[in-house]
Amino acid sequence: MNIFLCGFMGCGKTTVGKELSKALDYAFVDLDELIEKTEGRSIPQIFSENGEEYFRDLETKAIKGFGGETVIALGGGAVLRKENALAAKAQGELVYIETNFDTCYDRIKGDSNRPLASSASYDELLARYNSRAPIYESACSYKVSGEGSALSIVKDIILHVDD
Repeated sequence: MNIFLCGFMGCGKTTVGKELSKALDYAFVDLDELIEKTEGRSIPQIFSENGEEYFRDLETKAIKGFGGETVIALGGGAVLRKENALAAKAQGELVYIETNFDTCYDRIKGDSNRPLASSASYDELLARYNSRAPIYESACSYKVSGEGSALSIVKDIILHVDD
């Protein structure tokens, strides 16, 4: 079984994913890093040179290619495509890390490696957060609070996996 982590930019998918993979003795993949490695260029370069839709196509292709026992940290927009959420759930669990917007914002503001956040205002990011939250909610197998420590979030996820 794979475990896919979804949620807004800065919710802790990568941090939690690394800890979860250690706890379960699973492999760990950050989908954005995988795409950068495969493409040989950064996410901002991909967005700049080919656009967001091209990047989303790369996500879709990558999500469909995982074997078992892997924790995958998805990009914040990956499950906006319903086919991506379905592909993730067909391979395991899709977990939504629900984290307060201000916590996410503090982690992502001005981050030049996040093309959709680097030049966006607080209000623009809040609007994006509010539009995505119901999509994450409806797409996931289950959700956990992202407000605790990475280890407490890992424990919550493991409780669901063991059910």
